[in-house]
Amino acid sequence: MSRHPSTKWAQRTDKVFITIELPDAKDVKLNLQPDGQFSFSAKSGADNVPYELDLELYDKVKVDESKAAVGLRNICYIVVKEEKKWWPRLLKQSGRSPVFLKVDWDKWVDEDEEMDNKFGDMDFGGMDFSNLGMGGPDEMGDDEDDDDDAVESAPKDEEKIEAGSGEESKVETLATSEAKA
Repeated sequence: MSRHPSTKWAQRTDKVFITIELPDAKDVKLNLQPDGQFSFSAKSGADNVPYELDLELYDKVKVDESKAAVGLRNICYIVVKEEKKWWPRLLKQSGRSPVFLKVDWDKWVDEDEEMDNKFGDMDFGGMDFSNLGMGGPDEMGDDEDDDDDAVESAPKDEEKIEAGSGEESKVETLATSEAKA
């Protein structure tokens, strides 16, 4: 009997990210149909344990524009949606999701945040970074003596606070870490 691999998903208005976590997958077979039927099968481990998924996605997809990448630790599939709209869930079936299916919070962007923030797609809206006051290596001042002066100018006779509440020990730790910097 085959098992279900741990699977994560996230979405944008135009695509869905499906990440199947299966280290050392062999004989990987992926199938995506325009109606949203997604299937996966592979073997993993020394015993060639079979794994499979059969998911009916919420809506129709563009098979030709969708892409898959098989890595050493996981299989990533970017599924392009037929219509650019936010899906209320990944699967057509309503109700509770299967236990192996989880939200990929590392890739997740809320619908209202997607329009406001394009950093996930690296679209900086033509922003000019040249005026941010960050110079090159010549302007950064790589003088190592500056760091030594900062340590030497730290007060040598710091007032010790007796251990008691957590606040005092935080102050002492902060003073110690500043002296080391």
